[in-house]
Amino acid sequence: MINLAQELQGVRTAAMAGHIRPDGDAIGSCLGLYLYLRENYPDIQAKIYLEEVPTAFDSVYGVEEISTDYSEDIEYDVFFCLDCADERRLGPADKYRKTARRTVCIDHHVSNGGFADANYIVPDASSASELVFTVLEEDKIPIHAAEALYMGIAHDTGVFRYSCTSPQTMQIAASLIARGIDFPSILSATFYDKTYYQKQILGRALLESMLLMDGKVIFSAIKAKDMKFYNVTSSDMEGIVENLLQTSGTEAAIFLYETGVNEYKVSLRSKNVLDVSVIASYFGGGGHVRAAGCTMQGSIYDVVNNITLHMEKQFLHKA
Repeated sequence: MINLAQELQGVRTAAMAGHIRPDGDAIGSCLGLYLYLRENYPDIQAKIYLEEVPTAFDSVYGVEEISTDYSEDIEYDVFFCLDCADERRLGPADKYRKTARRTVCIDHHVSNGGFADANYIVPDASSASELVFTVLEEDKIPIHAAEALYMGIAHDTGVFRYSCTSPQTMQIAASLIARGIDFPSILSATFYDKTYYQKQILGRALLESMLLMDGKVIFSAIKAKDMKFYNVTSSDMEGIVENLLQTSGTEAAIFLYETGVNEYKVSLRSKNVLDVSVIASYFGGGGHVRAAGCTMQGSIYDVVNNITLHMEKQFLHKA
C-alpha cells in the first residue's frame, strides 16, 4: 500500500498514464485518480496521457481532458503508472516517467516486477481501479471519480463475472454505487453497447471460429483486409475473445487480429485450468492468469500452433 497524501507532499505537478491501447480499467484508474486530485489538491497541476481512447468511452466524464500529445518536454514532480505491467507498455508516455522526480506504480498484473520508486502491486486484485480506490480517502471521492473507478472495475471483471472478483471488489463497487453514480448507464454506454460494425466483425469472428484440441480450445482470427472491409480498428476488437470463451465445453479461447505483415495481436482467455499469463509472458506479453495477451510474428498457423503447444503442456501437467 502507498500513502497517497505522503506521495503528494510538496508536489506541484503530477502526471499519470496507463498502458497502450487503453481499456476500461486503464481509462478508469487514470481518470479516477485525476478527478480526485483535481477536487482535493487544486494546487497540483495534473495531466493524463493515454493513446487514443476508443469511442465507446466518449460519454465518460473527463475523457476530453486526456492528452495524446507527447511533444512537450516536462519534468513532473510525480508520475503515476496505472494498470501497466512494465515501462514499455506506457508507450510514448514513458518519456515523462523517465524525467519525473518520483514515480509511483499502481497495478494488478502478475508479471509486474516493480519498476517505479514506489510500487503498489497486488496481482490478486480485480483491477487497477480497485487499487486506486484503496489509496483514496473514500469520503473525499467526487462522484465523477467514483463513476470512472466503477467503470474500470466493471470492465476488468467482465461486470463481476470473472474469477478476479473478490468480496472486497463487490464491497468497493457497492461503496461507489452508494455515492449516487448512474451505474446502469455507465455499463450500457461503455461495456454493452456496440456499433453496427462491431456487431458485424464479431459475427465474422464467431462464424469463422474453430474448435481445437478436442473442443477444449476455440480459436478465431481477423485479417487486416477484413478489418478494412468492415471499417473497424483495433479498439473494435474488444470483447470478441470473451464471446468466444462463452462456448459450452471450452476451457480456453484464442483470438488474433492482424496488425502488420505477418504480425498478430493475440488475446488469450481461460476458464478454470490454464494459466494464460505464463503463455503470453513466454512470447513477450503478459497479463493475468485467466486473461492475457501478446504480439506474435508469423502466419496464423504458426501463431496458433505455438500457442496450443504451450496449452497442451499445461493440460498434460494438470491432468
